[in-house]
Amino acid sequence: MAHRLTVIGTGYLGTTHAACMADLGFEVLGLDVDKAKVDRLSAGDLPVFEPGLEPVLRRNLENGRLRFTTSYEEVAAFGDVHFVCVGTPQKRDEYAADLTFVDNAIAELAPLLRRGCLVVGKSTVPVGTAERLARMLTELAPVGAEAELAWNPEFLREGFAVQDTLHPDRIVVGVRSERAEKILREVYASVISTGTPFIVSDYPTSELVKVAANAFLATKISFINAMAEVCEATHADVTTLSQALSYDDRIGGKFLGPGLGFGGGCLPKDIRAFMARADELGVDQALSFLREVDAINMRRRMRMVDLARELLGGSFTGRTVGVLGAAFKPNSDDIRDSPALDVAVTIRSHDAKVTVYDPQALANARRAQPALSYGESTLDAVRDAHVVLLLTEWAEFRDMDPDELGAMVAERNIVDGRNALDPERWRAAGWTYRALGRP
Repeated sequence: MAHRLTVIGTGYLGTTHAACMADLGFEVLGLDVDKAKVDRLSAGDLPVFEPGLEPVLRRNLENGRLRFTTSYEEVAAFGDVHFVCVGTPQKRDEYAADLTFVDNAIAELAPLLRRGCLVVGKSTVPVGTAERLARMLTELAPVGAEAELAWNPEFLREGFAVQDTLHPDRIVVGVRSERAEKILREVYASVISTGTPFIVSDYPTSELVKVAANAFLATKISFINAMAEVCEATHADVTTLSQALSYDDRIGGKFLGPGLGFGGGCLPKDIRAFMARADELGVDQALSFLREVDAINMRRRMRMVDLARELLGGSFTGRTVGVLGAAFKPNSDDIRDSPALDVAVTIRSHDAKVTVYDPQALANARRAQPALSYGESTLDAVRDAHVVLLLTEWAEFRDMDPDELGAMVAERNIVDGRNALDPERWRAAGWTYRALGRP
């Protein structure tokens, strides 16, 4: 008989995992403590924007393989394998990860476990967390050691989450027994059968894989943005530099796009948590380079503000600024640590009128930053603007007509924060074009 799965936490990761595992044929019960969210999901209404996920959710609600609940008792009675997918945000005023939600999930579930099961952590946690949670699980569960812990980090890219769940580039599991490995091989059997590598490790290695991957990606992004700083000082072009580097197969072109830098709910907080954990372990020097990675990333935001100010003759006061983009990346409505929104807020603080438009993230942006003005379209956002800032590289922004935009603005000034536009085309249409790392 197939294992019955539960997913604890129905945020971005949990909702995707629950829907996709149901699509693979499993009976899945998702849990969240937020009843309003459970009601929305049960009605087939996604609380987040993720391309391709809503049809998967609705299909599996309709066929009965997927349900949602607020009851830990129901989850404990139902599941053979319990996936923990709750958030691990950055602590306020600290670099360290806040493990409150992970600890609470285990504390709520464990005392209700009266038969053998596997609890599988997918949340991104500091190395050493799984060892502690395994002890906690054994101590609190009535079934004792028969409630076993495994760690199975997620590698989802927002905008590609369904693809990354159903067709991942690797599956990593941290286990302590052949039983746990066997169960996870059965759960992922259809994915493994298509050739996806299945990597078996211990707890600490499985925890480190995710944060090491994010640290590497953040480093690569900040490297090319550091080169952009050098290019600006030497009048070189960072986009041509990046292209030339990309042909070296030791380097490659992925994550080598110069621009405004990274944001979102993963990379910034994960590299900071990694540094904090390294400090606790006494190996802080090993990750000291990540402080500069973080600093380079944050400097790009201030450089964007400076470029816009330069185009306006040195002052934002009384000027109108059109901002295109609020999400931290395209194909997402996620505004967590969004460089675009950060730049917009900073410019508004300098007495400019700032109007923001984003195809999907407007509702989240309005809730987070109600003091900003918002447009309902690209043209609405740039009306009467003295400078336009492209801060999230949505396809509709890359494809903008410079003449159509030019008819709406007060002055044809644009700063391309993502190096997404063709400078020659925009300059030919009478625009003053500036971009990060380009002459």
